Amino acid sequence: MKNIYLLGACGSIGIQTLDVIRQNSDKYKVIGMSVGRDISLANKLINEFNPQIVCVREEKHSTLIENKNCKIVYGDDGLISIATYNQNDNAILVNALVGSVGLKPTVESIKIKRDVALANKETLVMAGDLINKLLEEYKVKLYPIDSEHSAIWQCLNGENVEDVKRIIITASGGSFRDKSLNDLKSVTLKDALKHPNWSMGKKITIDSATMMNKGFEVIEAHHLFKIPYEKIDTIMHKESIIHSLVEYNDLSVKAILGTPDMRIPIMYAISYPYHLKYDVPGLDLLKSNSLNFRELSHERFKCLAYAYEAGKKGGLYPVALNAANEAAVNLFLQEKISFLKIEEIIRAYLDKDYSNNNPTIEEIIQLDKNIQTEILNNYGGLR
Repeated sequence: MKNIYLLGACGSIGIQTLDVIRQNSDKYKVIGMSVGRDISLANKLINEFNPQIVCVREEKHSTLIENKNCKIVYGDDGLISIATYNQNDNAILVNALVGSVGLKPTVESIKIKRDVALANKETLVMAGDLINKLLEEYKVKLYPIDSEHSAIWQCLNGENVEDVKRIIITASGGSFRDKSLNDLKSVTLKDALKHPNWSMGKKITIDSATMMNKGFEVIEAHHLFKIPYEKIDTIMHKESIIHSLVEYNDLSVKAILGTPDMRIPIMYAISYPYHLKYDVPGLDLLKSNSLNFRELSHERFKCLAYAYEAGKKGGLYPVALNAANEAAVNLFLQEKISFLKIEEIIRAYLDKDYSNNNPTIEEIIQLDKNIQTEILNNYGGLR
């Protein structure tokens, strides 16, 4: 029996993680979860899984939790309490938080030598170099949950990374994959939230529409697999059947194929090295008789180009990239700015000078906070 500490239980990845646990209740037990502000759903999940500790977003939400048998914590400190609870048990932290708030719990989990199944992209985007140092220092494993990184991980298993010619990360293309830049001038929030393939949270759906999500995955792949950016390519693949590919020096190519179902990479991340049985219809190759690929133009998808730029510069540039994106997407979700304004804001902050090449966690968190606060103050009233 493996204990699970789940951050972001009420989000898309969190709910699907609980589905996996529900189907494998003989193998996993939820000991702690964070539930954010969705108290109605939180109460249902808490009553079903009976965790020992629960984190709500704000202190005022504490009194709304019906189950009085669990310890209630709140806020950012509460997330760390979940990540570090009962330090000596056989456990894994599943970090399914959205945004920069996910960084510190990952760090603290590593410091108590607790393995991490990571869906929080911002952890590696903001602090990939530091996370890798901590993983090595504390002898901790980090397992990727993203379907693309799970595919690369499996393709590289047992191989020598020096034999890799390149890795290829596929992208569905998001809600606006068939629209031109000119078309994007008039798109709405409702349009942007209509992802053609995946059911995801609002923030990541917008990131998919701008292609920043794929840019983040490039930075993550660089840190996860120690692959230089020059060997990381992206390609549009509308069907979302091939999740990523690895090409080797002898020109052989490995790929992982599967239905677009996040429960599969979640299951692999928390059960590694085993592939657990999953009783749902699988990939039907006879019905999937056409696989299409298209270039992901950096001119059309500017946020993807910005991610490569920030990743190659390193230091605090990926922090600025993430902070500007997070704040801009937040404004777009509130319908305070237009869709194309997102990439304009990001460009403005990447053009600033960030001279610190070896930032500490504290410096990373502070810059992230400063940029987000500044953007929300400066752009909050614009259309």
